[in-house]
Parts: sequence; C-alpha cells; structure tokens
Amino acid sequence: MALPLSRQFPREVHPAFPLEPQSATASSGGGPGPPGAGGAGSRGGGGEPGPPLGAEPAAQGRRPPPPRPRHGNQSRTYSTEEGTGDNEGQRAGAPGNGSDCAQQPPVDKCETIHVAIVCAGYNASRDVVTLVKSVLFHRRNPLHFHFITDSIARQILASLFHTWMVPAVRVDFYDADELKSEVSWIPNKHYSGIYGLMKLVLTKTLPPDLQRVIVLDTDITFATDIAELWAVFHKFKGQQVLGLVENQSDWYLGNLWKNHRPWPALGRGFNTGVILLLLDRLRKLRWEQTWRLTAERELMSMLSTSLADQDIFNAVIKQNPFLVYQLPCFWNVQLSDHTRSEKCYKDVSDLKVIHWNSPKKLRVKNKHVEFFRNLYLTFLEYDGNLLLFGCPSETDHNSENVAAEDAVGAGTQGVLTRCWDGAKVRASACPLRQSAVTVHRTHLYFLHYEHEPAADRTDVTLVAQLSMDRLQMLEAICKHWEGPVSLALYLSDAEAQQFLRYAQGSEVLMGRGNVGYHIVYKEGQFYPVNLLRNVAMKQGDFLSDIDFLPMYGLYEYLRKSVVQLDMANTKKALVVPAFETLRYRLSYPKSKAELLSQLDMGTLFTFRYHVWTKGHAPTNFAKWRTATTPYRVQWEADFEPYVMVRRDSPEYDRRFVGFGWNKVAHVMELDAQEYEFVVLPNAYMIHMPHAPSFDITKFRSNKQYRVCLRTLKEEFQQNMSRRYGFAAQVHDRRKQRLGPARATPTQGLPAPRLGPGGVER
Repeated sequence: MALPLSRQFPREVHPAFPLEPQSATASSGGGPGPPGAGGAGSRGGGGEPGPPLGAEPAAQGRRPPPPRPRHGNQSRTYSTEEGTGDNEGQRAGAPGNGSDCAQQPPVDKCETIHVAIVCAGYNASRDVVTLVKSVLFHRRNPLHFHFITDSIARQILASLFHTWMVPAVRVDFYDADELKSEVSWIPNKHYSGIYGLMKLVLTKTLPPDLQRVIVLDTDITFATDIAELWAVFHKFKGQQVLGLVENQSDWYLGNLWKNHRPWPALGRGFNTGVILLLLDRLRKLRWEQTWRLTAERELMSMLSTSLADQDIFNAVIKQNPFLVYQLPCFWNVQLSDHTRSEKCYKDVSDLKVIHWNSPKKLRVKNKHVEFFRNLYLTFLEYDGNLLLFGCPSETDHNSENVAAEDAVGAGTQGVLTRCWDGAKVRASACPLRQSAVTVHRTHLYFLHYEHEPAADRTDVTLVAQLSMDRLQMLEAICKHWEGPVSLALYLSDAEAQQFLRYAQGSEVLMGRGNVGYHIVYKEGQFYPVNLLRNVAMKQGDFLSDIDFLPMYGLYEYLRKSVVQLDMANTKKALVVPAFETLRYRLSYPKSKAELLSQLDMGTLFTFRYHVWTKGHAPTNFAKWRTATTPYRVQWEADFEPYVMVRRDSPEYDRRFVGFGWNKVAHVMELDAQEYEFVVLPNAYMIHMPHAPSFDITKFRSNKQYRVCLRTLKEEFQQNMSRRYGFAAQVHDRRKQRLGPARATPTQGLPAPRLGPGGVER
C-alpha cells in the first residue's frame, strides 16, 4: 500500500470578512458552549493540571453499578437531529436523547467520514489504536483518518495500517514537525507539549478541498457509530463552525482552588477532546488570523496556556459565541479529576463517547468508572482481525495486493492479501502455504524506544523473536547484553496487554530504553518464525534466538570485530559459536576458559550435538578451542549458525513457518551471495533449556506437515537456482541436499525427536 506522503498546504488568504468580536458575559451555568480538559497533543490535551500543594481535591463518587452489555455492528441509520444544541443544563438527564429517524435524512451508509487526530510519540501511537478499534467496531461507513504525527508515530502507524488492511479505511499523514513553527511561540504548560496546540492549525494543514472533519484526542473511546456524530454537522446554522461539548468540570469557573486563574471562557467553557470542524467556513472566516490575535492578546496577561489549544479555542469563543454549536454532553463524557460528568446522563447506556482526559487515565475516580474502564478494556484487548469488514463501495486503499515474490520469495505464485484465494491454498494440500501468504498486523516499537546509534557505525543490535511462553528470557538477555535489542513478539491483542503490564512492572526492562519491542499479532495456526525475524532484523544485525544467553561483553566484542574485519566494506557473516546446557540453573561462564572447563565436565555441550550435529558442525569446535584469531569456515549442507551480518543482507524466506528449515534456508542464501563465514574465537552463546514448542510436536506427528515442508524446501532450492544461476547450481551440487525426487519426507531435515535439551523453534 502506498500511503500518501504528509502534506503541508500553504497559508490561504481569503477575501471574506474577519470575525467581529462580540461581547458575552460569563455565567456560572451552561452557555452556548464549554471547554474542559481535553486539549490536543499526542495524548489529548484534556488532562487538567492538578491543584497546587495543599489544595483540596474534588469529592469522589460512589461505587458504580455493574456495566450493562452493549452490542456493536447493529444495522440502523442515524438521524441528523441527534441532539439539538440546546443548553445542556436543560437536557441533563433527559430521557429523550435518542434519534428521530423518521423525520430527518440519514447519513448514507457509504458516505466517507473524515477523522483528524494529532498523535506523537511511542505511547500515544499505542493508545490511539484503542480509539481506532472502538470506531471501527461500531462504524458502518468508509473512514478517512488524517493523522498529524511526528516521525515516530508516522513510522509506527503507517506500518500498522499497511499490515492491518482494514477495508474502506484510508489513512493520510501530515508532518507535525513542519507545523511546529506555527505554534511554538505559544508557552504551554500542558503535558501534551507543543503537539497539544496543533489542532489550531488544522484549517491550514488538512487538504483545502476537505470541508468538514471530526477531531479527536487519542484518549477517546467510542460507544456508538461515529456516523451519528457526523450527522450532527447537518444541524449547524448561520455562522456555527465548531461543534463542542461543554466542559464538565469547574476549571474555567476559577473556583477549584485558591488563586486559580483560568483563561477566559463562556460559562464553564468547552472541551476540545471532540470537535466538529466546518473547515470551509472556518477558512472563509479567517480562522487562523482570529486565533492568533486572540492568543497574542491573552498571553500578555496569562503568560502561558494551561490546557493547550483548549484555552485558545475558549478565548475565541468567549468573544465570538456565535461560532459554536453545543453538542449534547454524551458526545464527550469527561473523566477528569474534577469532573461532574455524571450529572449529564441518567444511564450509562446512553453514553456515546468517553474521554479519559485525566493524567491518571484509568486510575481516575468516578461514580461509574468501572463501567467506563470495562468498555475501554474491551477494545484494548479486542482482536483487530475481527474488524476486517466495511463498506465496499469505494476504492480500498488498505487492501491492495502485495506481490508474494517480495515477501515470500521469488517464484512463489499468488499474492499477499487479507483475502487470499482460499481455493488455491486448499488445492495445494499444503497446510503451511496459507500461513506463508498471510499478512500479519504489525505494531513497531510498542514501548518507548530511545537509542542513538554509534557515530562510528559500529553499533550491533541483537535480534530475536519470541512468543508469550518465552517472556521470562527477556530480563536475562538484557542483563547479558547491554547494547540495543530488536525483538519481534508474536502475541494476540490480549497477550500484548499482558506483555505491556509485565514490561512496565519490570525494573530491568524499564531501565533499558534501547530495546525495541515489535508486536506481530497472531493469525493462523503456525508460528511465522521467519516473518518475525524479518520484522526484528530491519532494526538489527546480530541474528540470535530468544533461548540463547550471549556471553557477558559480547556486545563490545562484536563492535570491535566490525572494525577489525572491515564489515562495512566486505560480505562477511561473523559466526558466534553456540553451546547448550540441560540445566535450568547455570553458573554462566565468564570467560572462554570457564566455558571450556564446563564443556569438559559435561555441564555444557555444543549446540544440538546429540540431535542435529550437521547444523553446527562446520563451526569446527575442535579448532575453536585453541583459536586466538578469527578463522574462515566453508558452508556445508544444513549449516545453521548464529551470525552477525550487515543490515543489507537478505531477509529470511517467509515460506518457512513453524518448525524446519527456517534458518538453514537463510544461511544457504548468504552463501549463494558469496558471504564469508568467519568464526569469532572469543565469542560464545549458550542455549537454555525449555519445553518443546507446539510446532515441533506437529512436525513429529503430522506426515502431511513433513511432506509439505519438503515441497517448500524443493521450491526454495529451485528459486535459488533461478535467482543465482550457475553459482547456485554449483552450490546445490556442493551441498548435495536435494537427493532423489522421491526422498523420504524427513530427508535433509532435523531428526523428528526431541533431545534432552529441548528443541528451538
């Protein structure tokens, strides 16, 4: 999928009249509109700052009743009269908050709904996925997301939507860094930082032909179809250009604590966590000029904003109340620290949008917080693969085919797509093929990542992949390897949240900012080991596995080897000799001498010597015992060492999933591309014991699995010959691995038995 590049449109000057300031007296009640604690920014600018030390917090509510079940994806049309814009005080708790479908025209089921979101950083990129899930769960219309992002969020979200391939969803990105100069002059105390001000420049940022858009904070959760909110645009009258919900705390009344001095607002002000923007009218009304003049005037006395863009929106509305259309409060139920949102509804089932606009997020205290939390957790752990439905009436920008040759290997027939040709897959009688062509939803950098590569370009990143059952190895690896790490985790949506809680509760993992966690979401019955390796390998170069503990100091040793062996200018694969132990508790050798001693005592063994000797025999362990300088070894049949290579080395072949030939094929291609295999004399890694994987069990018990694997192996070898010509043919003869056409299913494969040390994936 070719996601559109971010766009920055030049400032537009319209000949229309500027806004004429109109006086409006602030009242303690509703008013035509309100702001609150939902500003912009990567996390949503709605979190109100806490009171000064000694200030008394707001009173808290009682224990909430159990949540009532709701059902999504219901077939219904929505009225354009969903809410009247009347004073909220007159509507509080009113039962008549439903739609009058018989009197008003519905939103066409395939009309595209535009949504704009400001998102920056690793954490916001993770949080916004829950918002997107809640919108997708209820929606029946095509969606067009406009993300204003920094480079980090763009990389993460572009990869996520590209691999998610949700039907009838289009995604555009706009570079937030290009917009910083527009708002950087505004001092801002809100935790969202400079990104909390970027909603102010949406009229300039978004395409000039876009007439209306729904603007959302990242900490929003939808409990209804977003088409209902889109329908409210039809109720705007006169010069109304902003649809907002009244602020549900006393922030703008200035009575939360002593000497509290908020920005000017109309009554309680308005919350900008959910905004309806009529962009075409705003441009004609010279919105950019208006908010700038207002901000400059107020900053002379206020000095800085406390709630980011929300303060400026409210100051503009204070002078121009005719601009705002007041939305019913259920379109932005605010859960800030001082909220009184429970007064605007009688039953939680009436609510449509929940806004977690407190820095405490799920820990906020509220009368019905358990209901809200359960709703949020539902979408947090919801399987994103169950959202692959939608309106098929327009071009599907996220579902185009990806050439299988690019991802599975040259010569493979078919395409990579969510909707693969199931008949062809079944006709192949190979259970592994479907997994090989499945596109897995991928979330890069699930946690915060902070690492500056070495200036001398000698940095080495450890690469590994794992599933939930290997999570306990992470802390041990981090203690052994101080350099950067790139990990691909194969998890479900619910498991991803379990991992998040595990990582955030680990002092070891939280103390390491240079570990990149990339989530590849589960789909299908086989473990996509080579896809996981490819995802992690794009960010690293030392190709390890999760069950290995590298020796202490290996990171610095490899960095020195990069320089000594001129890795930047030569094709070399540096082999790190692999050993194994059968003991769960091991006194890890701190030197080569200690390792040789444990090897002689039988505490350690060369890796898989008793199950699959051919896999590591070419390393020549006898020579390694006495070697003091790096030495070159020749490739041999079924050689599968753990190597460090340059990042431009070939990827792993995706056709190999589960158990068997996944690493052998990669090493074979390295040799075909004339890489030199150089064994490092003072490097080693040790495989720790573990239970057998589910995939080795299937390999051992399922004859069709083994036959299918042999077929994939032969196809790979044929592809190698076509791609590398005569060199590959010589390569094939040298390794002598093909054998007769009717070889036994397990020929050339690891013996189908489990050694006492366990079997790697």
